[in-house]
Amino acid sequence: MASNNHSTVTEFILQSFSENPQIQILIFSLFLGLFVVAFTSNLLITIVIILNPDLHTPMYFFLINLAFLDVLSTLTVVPKLLQNLITKNTISYGGCLAQIYFLTWCLGAELLLCTVMAYDRYAAICQPLHYTTIMSKTVCCLMASIVWVISGVNTIIQTDVTARLSFCGPNVIDHYFCEIPPLLPLSCSSTNVNNVMAVVADMIYAIFNFLLILVSYGFIISSILKIWTKEGKKRAFSTCSSHIIVVSLYYCAVIYIYILPGLGQSPKKGKVASVIYAIVTPTLNPLIYSLRNKDVKLALNKLCLLLRK
Repeated sequence: MASNNHSTVTEFILQSFSENPQIQILIFSLFLGLFVVAFTSNLLITIVIILNPDLHTPMYFFLINLAFLDVLSTLTVVPKLLQNLITKNTISYGGCLAQIYFLTWCLGAELLLCTVMAYDRYAAICQPLHYTTIMSKTVCCLMASIVWVISGVNTIIQTDVTARLSFCGPNVIDHYFCEIPPLLPLSCSSTNVNNVMAVVADMIYAIFNFLLILVSYGFIISSILKIWTKEGKKRAFSTCSSHIIVVSLYYCAVIYIYILPGLGQSPKKGKVASVIYAIVTPTLNPLIYSLRNKDVKLALNKLCLLLRK
């Protein structure tokens, strides 16, 4: 990341959730609870998958990647958010860039991972006889590597062009943590390059990936409708319903934060959505996948019985 020698701002002031101390304590308790649940549940589901050979399948391999991204996302946002709830709502210039770096990486990787997981469900339902060949261990590792590399390269580019901006004041970010959209209006230098790069990223990560997911589920729904038995249709749909829920949560938040502001919509309406994908969704992901999945629940029960001995 390039250093910005022209910036006179050394720290930013983040928006407060409320000026009422009692509400601040309530919000602090809520976010602390979400953080504990997100961290422990994602760690637990990772341990369960690693220890259970029956779960060493492509779907759960990608789920481990998702769990790691969820932990990284919450560690990037929540500790600083909790600190600001009990002290001053400030973040250093370097700390702000660090949040942007890791959040951009997590968000990009999770959107790409959703597409890969949709393809995995397509192969499992539409190409069951060739599934083990299509989604071999080598292919899965290659897909995961591509997800991390592409999102990492995009993150370096986006953070670098942000770090090249000059910030001369004001330094109040109309947001609860550092993200690129609410930070750009504070720049006293041109943000044309940043806006172009944001549009390119939106096209690749949001629109193109979403279209690929729609195509995958178009084939999946077509295959499910060809199943004669009602029980067979229900079983086939249950294998991808959790993924549909996760994709819906992410893309609704991304549209509010990154797409609508580019179409003239006020960024203020996306602040709640950003909290959802940065804090709430990482908490819900392991619960969605575990509570709706009999294999994971069975593995959890085995682990509990093992710990009791």
